Amino acid sequence: MATRQYLCIDLKSFYASVECVLRGLDPMTTNLVVADPTRSEKTICLAISPSMKALGIKNRCRLFEIPKNISYIIAPPQMQTYINYSAAIYRIYLKYVSREDIHVYSIDEAFLDVTDYLDLYHMNARMLGITIMNDIQQELGIRATCGIGTNLYLTKVALDIVSKHSPDFIGELDEKSYRKLLWHHLPLSDFWRIGPGTIRRLAKVGIRTMQDIAEADPDLLYRLFGIDAELLIDHANGRESVTIQDIKSYHAKVNCLTSGQVLPCAYDFEDGELIIKEMMDLMCLDLVDRGLTTSSISLTIGYENRPPHAPSNGSLALDEDTNSSTLLIDAAVRLYRKITDPNAGIRRVNLTANHVLPEEYHQYSFFTDEKVTERDHKIQMAVLDLKKRFGKNAVLRGMNLQEKATTIERNQQIGGHKAGAANDPSHNPYVTKEDSNEPTSS
Repeated sequence: MATRQYLCIDLKSFYASVECVLRGLDPMTTNLVVADPTRSEKTICLAISPSMKALGIKNRCRLFEIPKNISYIIAPPQMQTYINYSAAIYRIYLKYVSREDIHVYSIDEAFLDVTDYLDLYHMNARMLGITIMNDIQQELGIRATCGIGTNLYLTKVALDIVSKHSPDFIGELDEKSYRKLLWHHLPLSDFWRIGPGTIRRLAKVGIRTMQDIAEADPDLLYRLFGIDAELLIDHANGRESVTIQDIKSYHAKVNCLTSGQVLPCAYDFEDGELIIKEMMDLMCLDLVDRGLTTSSISLTIGYENRPPHAPSNGSLALDEDTNSSTLLIDAAVRLYRKITDPNAGIRRVNLTANHVLPEEYHQYSFFTDEKVTERDHKIQMAVLDLKKRFGKNAVLRGMNLQEKATTIERNQQIGGHKAGAANDPSHNPYVTKEDSNEPTSS
């Protein structure tokens, strides 16, 4: 079988670059951070421009950590705008590669299997990568970097490590060059899927480089990491058997829906219960909208001034598969009251609907009033219809209007951040100037 050729294209400082483009500024020379200053100076910067990185400022810093002598622009996040630009860039990928050969890894990063396209375009992988990168910059003003490899792992490492030191922002690896260039590269945390915990366990047995891992006793690694040692050994040798086609054909045996939020301040026990009700109500609507039910829920409560390893956790099995807000809100409140410390300030909440299944598999319990459940379902369907037609805040519960409620604000966010000027044509790369001047019908 022919050696495959992959590209991994990453958009440099994506959010910050978009904000620069919207202002007619050069993303490579403009000092700009994407952050919400209304959340105080402790807010985390979602992105900083390349010129800020060149000054030694860390990407995920907080506003107060930026030296006072540096002048920079603060751009409030506009998540819908970034999604629009990401979609426009995906459209550029489709000019060169079929969607079956694209795996979107994140909003600003994608893998492309270009093996079967190189002869068509009379190019090698580097030439095609440069062509796509130039197309992105010319059409949208966004600078991209590119990794090239003979498997997905090498492609990602070529992007993350090698391209950073390349004048054309392109890194390229095969198994031979990987061993030559990166077997002694430090720190190990630069490599995909190697975190601080893995590094500490390896260091305890004298393993500090990729070559050390490749040459270590496999039995030792299996004792340290279990089945995960297989992936570690393969990656140390530059091997990866998974393809984009494997990823696209994978289906998880168990699915869940998760919702989480970090609260703006410490909430007391009573206000925390309000948040649980709101989150469960929204999750029920999401389940109904997707035609799914759940058989159990899980809840994690994080507290103020406690270490990350000390939250409250718990799960609750339900009598039946359901998406009824009446049943699930009651269950969520019971679980909350059971696991939550009533004397601690609450800062983080994570709620999960486990083992979600299509509604056609739903069976009623002997203890459930079918008429109540059906009425609840009809109400939820009506609410969803109104929200889709008139906006997420078109229909609200009384609890959403309470002082410490967060649903109204969260309905105006994407991923916990402001959606931005979603209806502004200048923020949508799909809309031309001619389009934006067309009259709208009433």
